[in-house]
Amino acid sequence: MIDLVLEASTTSGSVALVEGRRVIASIDVPMGASDAERMMPAVALLLATAGVEARAVNRIVCGEGPGSFTGLRIAASLAKGLAVGWGVPLAAVSSLVLAVASAAPPLAAGRYLAVLDALRGEVYAGSVEIDAQGLAFPSESAMRVSAEALVSRAAGVPLVGPGQAIAAAPHAAALVHCSPSAIAIVDVASWEPSYGRLAEAQVKREAALRSSA
Repeated sequence: MIDLVLEASTTSGSVALVEGRRVIASIDVPMGASDAERMMPAVALLLATAGVEARAVNRIVCGEGPGSFTGLRIAASLAKGLAVGWGVPLAAVSSLVLAVASAAPPLAAGRYLAVLDALRGEVYAGSVEIDAQGLAFPSESAMRVSAEALVSRAAGVPLVGPGQAIAAAPHAAALVHCSPSAIAIVDVASWEPSYGRLAEAQVKREAALRSSA
């Protein structure tokens, strides 16, 4: 089964084609404020480079966050559109799990705390396990905590993420190192990524509405 994987929870986005435990091809995609239109061309380039036709893709898998509101929204919208257009299932995988699965060299079996920046002095954190086969799966739900609270939350557990003791960013190709239990088929119509927090524009809009009420 060939999966097309999209991940955009940080400014370092990626797309990949994977088949089982094999990475067919992958492309990194910058996801800064000026890069909103890059992911779809990257998918087209990925398919062309790998020599894989769209009809050969059996499933779309999207990193579900938490993370960048804009990046997640772009990836999710594209993933939904492709799933509907190609008539294939849509699945989601935690971006925190992808972060741990992206570590190089691969991590030993055990428990890790995946960490992604949540801005405003906060981080998204969640425990991720590596099983005896070297496959990652979540062992608890992600939480948004202060950077100070992260220290006590870690309690000796290795931290994994951009800028952490084990530096790793979630990457689409790391799906090959994720346990099948970490990947869930979702309903295309109702599924939304786990944004973690409201977009900055929405926060300001709601604050303005409260102050004018």
